[in-house]
Amino acid sequence: MLLTLSVLWGGSFFFTEVALVELQPFTVVLGRAGIAALALIVLVYATGHRMPASLRLWGAFLVMGGLNNLIPFSLIVWGQTQISSALASILNATTPLFTVILAHFLTGDEKMTANRLIGVVAGFVGVVVMIGPDALGGLGLNVIAQIAVLAAALSYGFAGIFGRRFRGLPAQVTAAGQVTATTVMMLPLALAMDRPWLLPAPSLQTIGAMVGMALLSTAAAYLLYFRILATAGASNLLLVTFLIPVSAILLGVGILGEALTTAHMMGMALIGIGLAAIDGRAFARFRGRAVPRGVD
Repeated sequence: MLLTLSVLWGGSFFFTEVALVELQPFTVVLGRAGIAALALIVLVYATGHRMPASLRLWGAFLVMGGLNNLIPFSLIVWGQTQISSALASILNATTPLFTVILAHFLTGDEKMTANRLIGVVAGFVGVVVMIGPDALGGLGLNVIAQIAVLAAALSYGFAGIFGRRFRGLPAQVTAAGQVTATTVMMLPLALAMDRPWLLPAPSLQTIGAMVGMALLSTAAAYLLYFRILATAGASNLLLVTFLIPVSAILLGVGILGEALTTAHMMGMALIGIGLAAIDGRAFARFRGRAVPRGVD
């Protein structure tokens, strides 16, 4: 499920680049959330569920929508108007680092361990190696945009922890609730800031990018997101940001015929080591075998 989620979320960087050619950042976020909300609400009722009527629960959806959608989507989309998508994806890969630190202080069952910290650092280095250190050449040139993407990663970390409270709800209900809440919050912001009615009608290419971003990178992705969150925890879930560049490169190799370089393989190996360290089971087995047994 993590691999599938990485492919779905990895596509959002591509769809965003296409949509920003004709649309303003807040309009892109509004379209992404709004189309996804409609699709998910239809899915909720089609599967025999109902949207909740509890005001308390809708208050939680508003908070989750802000932390997981409105704030990070807006910051990343705006950031990509100033920096490359490669640099944005590297900065976004700091999400697990923020999450591991936050989870240590804000949860009782996801405490920091040496394996977890080593794994997060190894995974982040792997992302940099795989995408290419040259992508870091833009560091410092657009500091505000880079801080914006880092703030988005921090917001994702808070969202992963806050979202644990929805474990008892079906994934489709939680996903629909949070993107509906996001749409309600984004509508006045997009109208005030972007005034989209003044822009020319978008092309079919832009509409296709928005639909793909909404249905694949948002609706389908959040169904997986809440399912994984309920079973694996926030720290493990947000490791997906390490896998997004991996899936993008593998898709490029498999579909576009791009070359798989040594740097790609080294980066993937580091990410694999990082994921194994955070999971801990493989290392525990190795240590168990390495410890000499008592002899008569």
